Amino acid sequence: MTLSNKTYDILKYVALIALPALATFYAGLSEVWSLPYATQVPATITLIDALLGTLLMISSSNYHKLQ
Repeated sequence: MTLSNKTYDILKYVALIALPALATFYAGLSEVWSLPYATQVPATITLIDALLGTLLMISSSNYHKLQ
C-alpha cells in the first residue's frame, strides 16, 4: 500500500511533531493540575506514535522500491 504525498506528509508531521508534543503537554499538565493517568496517557500516545512511525517507514520503503 502506498500513500499520496499529501497524506504521507500529514502523517509524518503528526508522527514527528504533533503526537510527541501532545504526550509532553499532557504529562506536564498532569503534574501541574494533578490530572488522572499521568503516566498512562503519555505512554499510550507514545506507543501510537511508534506504531505510526513504523508504518510510515514501511510505506516509504515500499515507495522507494517502486522507483
